[in-house]
Amino acid sequence: MQITGQAVSRICAICDRSLLQGERAVQYAPDGADLVDVCPLCQEIATENGWIKEGSPTTPTVPVNHRRQKRGLLASIFAPLQSSPEETVATEPILRRLSEPELATVEAADLYNASDYRRTIGGVAKSLGEPKASILPLSGVNQELVITIAWDITWYQYRVSPESAQPVKLEARGHELTEIDGPFQDWNAKIHPDGRVVPEIARV
Repeated sequence: MQITGQAVSRICAICDRSLLQGERAVQYAPDGADLVDVCPLCQEIATENGWIKEGSPTTPTVPVNHRRQKRGLLASIFAPLQSSPEETVATEPILRRLSEPELATVEAADLYNASDYRRTIGGVAKSLGEPKASILPLSGVNQELVITIAWDITWYQYRVSPESAQPVKLEARGHELTEIDGPFQDWNAKIHPDGRVVPEIARV
């Protein structure tokens, strides 16, 4: 929970989204002790991962030997997703005929799909439906790209830096599409129900 002056902003512990005015959060205990806020979009994820809802019985419903080791607040939820070869967004024949900018777009999509953020987006999509998405290269010598994923009431932007030790980072988020600069609203990608991003060029 962040406090600025007299205003109190409540943050979802799973998707890290600021709750909208009037939006009701439910409190869960990830470790059975401290309570955190979870937005309506992420409550199913919290339940699936064994978080205890406020007021619920504290007796574990999963055998002890099946419970995950505690690795911090979000580690058990956002365990890295390893992208297997068959999950790449473009097959080898398609890759051979793509231009350099298109290849960079495919690489950015693969890096995002192998990151923790894919599951976050998949969870939000369960409640809000399919979002709009774009993949846009940034100017400069670092060959960075930005993946924008947006619904009518919330959006996320991820910066993809293929040469970085942490290639995918949350760059920005907001609540209104008007907050997104025009070039990033060139929707040239699709989001699958599991959160995977697929550029339109890979569908040719």
